[in-house]
Parts: sequence; C-alpha cells; structure tokens
Amino acid sequence: QVQLVESGGGLVQAGGSLRLSCAASGRTVGYYAMGWFRQAPGSERESVAHSSWDGRRTYYSDSVKGRFTISRDNAKNTVYLQMDNLRPEDTAVYYCAADVRHYAMERPDYWGQGTQVTVSS
Repeated sequence: QVQLVESGGGLVQAGGSLRLSCAASGRTVGYYAMGWFRQAPGSERESVAHSSWDGRRTYYSDSVKGRFTISRDNAKNTVYLQMDNLRPEDTAVYYCAADVRHYAMERPDYWGQGTQVTVSS
C-alpha cells in the first residue's frame, strides 16, 4: 500500500503563494500517477492538478490553470503543488492522491489526510 502525507498548507493573503508537498511511502512514486484534489466548505471534492507517473502529462482545472503548477521528484517520492496568485475561492482542504494502476490519473487508489489552505481577502 501507499501512505501519503501532505504538508505546506496555511493561511495566506490573496495574491500570495503556497507550496504544498506530498510525501509518499510504501511504493516508489515514479511508477504511479499523482494528483491534488480539494474540497471547499459545502462543496464536493474536485480535481485540481494531476501528473502522470513520469511527469510528462499534466492536468489542471480551469480555475487554477496558469496559477498552480504540479511537479514531482520521483527520487524523493514527493509531489508538489506550487500555488501562486491565490484567491479566496482557493480556500479548501487539499488532498494528495495516488493512482497506482494508470499512467495518468484516472481513479485515486490512495488518499492523504489533507492540508488546509485558507486565503484571506
């Protein structure tokens, strides 16, 4: 199995930046797709950004495209989400997820516990 631990969340003003990290253990991160999801209060969990196992294929939701960047360091079993120009509507719990079966994210098999990101006006 895979254990995922997120870190880097916090409180930031609009226009600021945060960098989330997701450390994986149990399996080498380079052999499965990784992604970030988020869930805002009163909303369903939604996809934010995904990365194929080799980092060559990435996905971003329309709401974060151009502001967020997903990257990975497979040697360190870590995936990152660089979040720039944050907006209040980005406020949510951010979850790291792994899809161990597919080249790119299709269906998460494992989830982290989440890290809170709060963006103030």
